[in-house]
Amino acid sequence: MKTTIAQIKYKTGDFKFNFDNIIKHINLNSDLIIFPQADILDLGGKDLVLDEKCRHLQSEFYQAIADKKFDTNILVGDVLIRNGHVEMSEDGYFEICGKNVFVSDTFLSGVDCDLYVLVKNRYFAMNTFRSFVDWIETDCDFVYVNTIGLADENIFAGRSFAKNCDNKLTLLMPLCEEDVETVDFGHVIEFVEEPFEKDIVTVTTFALKEYCENTGIKKVVLGLSGGIDSALTAVLAVRALGAENVLGVMMPSMFSSTGSVTDSVELAKNLGIKTVTEPIKDLFEAFMEGRERLHDLAEENLQARLRGLILMFYSNREGYLLLSTGNKSESAMGFGTLYGDLAGGYNLICDLTKTNVYKVSNYLNKDGEVIPQAIIDKAPSAELHPNQKDSDRLPDYAVLDDIIEMYLEQNKSVDEICEKYDRAIVDEVVRKIYRMQFKRHQLCLGVRLTERAFFAGANLPVMQRMY
Repeated sequence: MKTTIAQIKYKTGDFKFNFDNIIKHINLNSDLIIFPQADILDLGGKDLVLDEKCRHLQSEFYQAIADKKFDTNILVGDVLIRNGHVEMSEDGYFEICGKNVFVSDTFLSGVDCDLYVLVKNRYFAMNTFRSFVDWIETDCDFVYVNTIGLADENIFAGRSFAKNCDNKLTLLMPLCEEDVETVDFGHVIEFVEEPFEKDIVTVTTFALKEYCENTGIKKVVLGLSGGIDSALTAVLAVRALGAENVLGVMMPSMFSSTGSVTDSVELAKNLGIKTVTEPIKDLFEAFMEGRERLHDLAEENLQARLRGLILMFYSNREGYLLLSTGNKSESAMGFGTLYGDLAGGYNLICDLTKTNVYKVSNYLNKDGEVIPQAIIDKAPSAELHPNQKDSDRLPDYAVLDDIIEMYLEQNKSVDEICEKYDRAIVDEVVRKIYRMQFKRHQLCLGVRLTERAFFAGANLPVMQRMY
């Protein structure tokens, strides 16, 4: 039985696009062509599944494909379309071309069939795909098909694959690209694992392109602070949308170092993006006139909020999407100002720890300097008071990020983490993770890159008395 996998793009709730894209990719030279799951719930539709119009369109969707009366067998997820009819199976089995085909959204071992088709749209989470492929142990021919697309924070990133009855890999499709391939179960291939940094660049740029395409937004704006987070976000935005669609705003204060401005200028030159400069010193002093100067947190936050105000002005005036630039480490520790530097409509790096921000930035520079080396080398700082450094208030990022990953992503207990790190540091990090949850409830949408992002997977209470 000649079997083809069609790893194609779907859009949540856009039944016409999904229908047209399936029709466009139907291969009449195959006995069976397998498309990803297309039910609204499997595309991140959430409560759209409760909408009567949506349910009606969903039903019409499959029948419209059947009405084309293609002379082949078409699987759209777990729905079989052939001979002008839409077929569902209560037990998952279909007889196709004399073969016993089992279709499921979960993998079950020991299923008696000729071909096992796994149809589950799987969101991207870095460093998990190889283990997923290895976890599939099959004694029959096997196909996994995944869509590509954006479902709010979740990225369906493709990487459909096939194995033969000897559990050998025979097909591996690309990340975040449409692809249609006929499976040769006799052709064994090697698993080639790409650097995780390459995957992050591919997924985040794909996500921003999809977000803008699906919302109708054409251009983005972000603050350029001279720091690594805004630099990486700017590079990713340019890769996604082109330099002509990215605006960088520099907003130096009385505490900004000369390098913050010059490094931002050099970054913008490397990327070819337009910049504007909006100093905040006069705005700050005008507000503080007649008020006692205490050089405290309120004054630091005022600076951040003035910057947020300026960025939102450009966003509103020009219709640009404001990209927030906070990372996972800062989010864990509450190291950001609500309605200030945390303002924005979308965040590409919110699920990257600071350590991984540096790794991805260095990866982008491997073939030539894109992010100025001075930005990578400088000590991280919010520059809200003289000579401020992140290390004044936070543990070393290598330690902090390891604790965050052990606690959140590896689900290790505090006692287990304390076998590696000082208990006082561990207790403080875990305490802040919980105490800062109220801020994270007010942050913008972003790209999920791990199994336990703060906005997906990690479901922490705001009100709790344990930490």
